[in-house]
Amino acid sequence: MKNSYLISFKSMLWLAMLAFLFTSCIPQKKMLYMQVKNESDTLASFNNERKIDYRVQPGDNLYIRVVTLDEQTTVLLNPLSSGNSTNISSDASVYLTSYNVNEAGYLDFPMTGEIFVKNKSIDEIKITIQEKLKVYLKEFVVIVKLVNYNITLLGEVARPGQYKVYQDNINLFEAVSMSGDLTDYANRNKVAIIRQNKTGSEVVYVDMTKRDILLSDYYYLKPNDIVYVQPVKGKQFTFAEFPYAVVFGLISSTILIINFVK
Repeated sequence: MKNSYLISFKSMLWLAMLAFLFTSCIPQKKMLYMQVKNESDTLASFNNERKIDYRVQPGDNLYIRVVTLDEQTTVLLNPLSSGNSTNISSDASVYLTSYNVNEAGYLDFPMTGEIFVKNKSIDEIKITIQEKLKVYLKEFVVIVKLVNYNITLLGEVARPGQYKVYQDNINLFEAVSMSGDLTDYANRNKVAIIRQNKTGSEVVYVDMTKRDILLSDYYYLKPNDIVYVQPVKGKQFTFAEFPYAVVFGLISSTILIINFVK
């Protein structure tokens, strides 16, 4: 009777341990990006134009520089950056050497005065400045960059936070890689992208496990987008780093005690 009780106890202990191990594992199918669902899916080319039609809004900061053949004229047209020999290596430097768009949608630029830039693209603003400066200059180059291109990643990412983007565009996978990739417990089937529009904000869910995400209008992110990655169901029953040593040590100790009692 006693032996059968001990054997049953051991069996229950091992079964509980196995069940715990299985509930602590994430299937590989849930961790793969752009999966091929079936053999008939042979599509290898995806058309998605890298066109970011961002419209400048009040509160944005623009880096504007005019380069001319005359050094004194160049200094006159670039008062914010003149005399600054240090590289633009910090957010404070970028902010101080850029032009802020006021609430009315204007920025104040040397020689031209106020320029209305609200709801205009970067290329349109560049053309507007060029047209206004043609009255005073003959040969010059205008450089316009959006310096407050921020992407926020939250939830099941390795390093959540706000990231600066120093390029014209960025796609979802590039943004995720900036944060150190998604964690093992990220729900890749339902990733939320929160985007500002003219009337407020919108929330769109994309599936990063499907290849047709490359065709999505939300594959390329826009400035100030927020990417929120939800956890998979049952994460509270799993471990980010499974304590194998502790668990197996507990099992060994329990078996030794049972054998001693036996």
